[in-house]
Amino acid sequence: MADAPKTPTAPAGGAPTAVEAAGLAPITVRAQYLKDLSFENPGAPQSLMQMTQAPNVQINVNVEAKKLSDKDYEVTLHIRGEAKQAENVLFLVELAYAGIFFLENLAENLIQPVLLIEAPRLLFPFARTIVAEATREGGFPPLLIQPVDFVALYQQHMAQTRATAPGGTA
Repeated sequence: MADAPKTPTAPAGGAPTAVEAAGLAPITVRAQYLKDLSFENPGAPQSLMQMTQAPNVQINVNVEAKKLSDKDYEVTLHIRGEAKQAENVLFLVELAYAGIFFLENLAENLIQPVLLIEAPRLLFPFARTIVAEATREGGFPPLLIQPVDFVALYQQHMAQTRATAPGGTA
């Protein structure tokens, strides 16, 4: 497997660091893989023949990171999509898509944001395609998930963590 080109990036304050200038990326994708995929089509075939209007679709996206070794982390992108028409479930799709990320020469305070923002940004296009194809193969139009703001998701996670921490405000 060929390595992706490494582009030095400037930190918020200015010039690239020595590691970045040397072309070494602080994050490397070691692997990407499907952990779990479930598609339920409980009303088929009747639900496919009686669709008269667009269904109500709810999508939930969550990110989980787990340390595997000193510099290796598994990041899992969980996507759940449910389509209903009135009270009838048309389909339910659940996906856990993961990657193993190697982090090197990264400041300790940047590890969590990289794992919960940058890693899922890299995984999302692949997960989105899997969900779209699963719903299409289930007899429905492809469920095309809009881009996710992983920064806002991370900020929400941090706010919830602070609120539930001892001394935090709820």
